Parts: sequence; structure tokens; C-alpha cells
Amino acid sequence: MINNSCLRLVAVLSLFGSMSHAQTTKLNEPIKNQTIVFEEKNGLVAVEAEAFYKQSNTDVRQWYRTSITETPKVGRDDDDKHIENASQKAYIEILPDERVTHDDPLERDKNFTDQAGKMAVVHYKVKINTPGRYYVWARAFSTGSEDNGVHVGINGQWPEHGKRMQWCDGKGKWTWESKQRTKEVHCGLPHEIYLDIDQVGIHDIQFSMREDGFEMDKFILTNDIHYVPTDQK
Repeated sequence: MINNSCLRLVAVLSLFGSMSHAQTTKLNEPIKNQTIVFEEKNGLVAVEAEAFYKQSNTDVRQWYRTSITETPKVGRDDDDKHIENASQKAYIEILPDERVTHDDPLERDKNFTDQAGKMAVVHYKVKINTPGRYYVWARAFSTGSEDNGVHVGINGQWPEHGKRMQWCDGKGKWTWESKQRTKEVHCGLPHEIYLDIDQVGIHDIQFSMREDGFEMDKFILTNDIHYVPTDQK
């Protein structure tokens, strides 16, 4: 299970569950404009996806928050809300979602991009106390074959081992994964999604679009290559 020290912000994040639509009319903006810093302790830090502090490269696609009281209406979005079993009953999704199946046309730099950092970048402040290699896990909800990929980067850099984070298993439910898609292995190789963080201090952890419709609930950075998340929320 996730260390309790990683969840110190639960009380803060649960505030949005009772907010009215009038208070959060723009679901692509940070929650109540709060700047939240997540802190790594003992080689582990867990971050709620909806606790981003800003977005960038949002001309074509953006991340939008969904919660019990909030439902974004941004172009096409064929699937239902997935708040059941989502941590804090909220998550973020890249919208609009125009490529749902293989029958929908793939339009590069619109509903798909293999260029990390180019489109729909969401930012988080994370304080690292223990420099080293951090393996990235994320909890995502995938309903098909065209909403199961994302890129991860740090401080405006998009290293090779942060590209093409991929989900194949666990369709139709919130699923933890940490695999990198390759030309040879489309469903991804384990232990190949990581960030090398050499300096102590606050870093900008970023996720950018690969496929529109991608839904993310939370993510974890861990310096333990054998760590596998077990929490269900």
C-alpha cells in the first residue's frame, strides 16, 4: 500500500468534491488555483492526477477534470463517467476524444502524436529528497485500443524512457501500469518507463498526450524497480 506520508493531501484534495459548478466552471484549470507540492519520502511519492498546477500546449487538446459534481462537455466523448473506484472520486481526461476506434481516422497532431511534450501537457510540482532513478506508474482507465498511451517528462525535457507509456491489460477498469511501447512489443516492456532525477528539490513532472481520450487517476514515482502498486483507489 502507498505510504501514508504520500497521502497527506487527501483532506485538501477532497475539498473539490463538494464544490458547486459555479466554483469550478473551467474544469481544465487547477483546483481553486492552489499550488500543491507533493513530496517524495523514502523513495516514493503518490500524486492525484487532478492536482495539477498548470497546463501548456493546449491549442488542440486539453486535460479536463471529472468528479461526482463535475462533467466536462468538450466535443466528442463517447464513454461514460468513471468515478466509481477512482481515487478521491475524480480524474482527468484529454478531450475531445475523436479517435475512439480504428475506424476513426488517425490525425497526427490532432487526435494522436508520438512527439512527447508537443500536445496537452499537464504539470505537477514534486519535491525530491532522494536523487536517483524513479520508475513511473500511472493509474488509467482504457476502454479501447485508441486511448491507452501517454508520455511522461520532467522539467521540460522528454527523455526516451518517458515516451510511449502503454496499457493493454485491464480494459474497462482503473489499472496501474508502467510499461513502454516499442516497435517490437506494442503492449510494452516493464521497467522501461522511468525518470533519472539527479538533483534534490522541486521538479516539474509532466504528462503529455499521445492519444486523445486518455484518462488518468493518479501516478506514482518510486526508486524501487520491484515496486507494484496494490491500492485500488
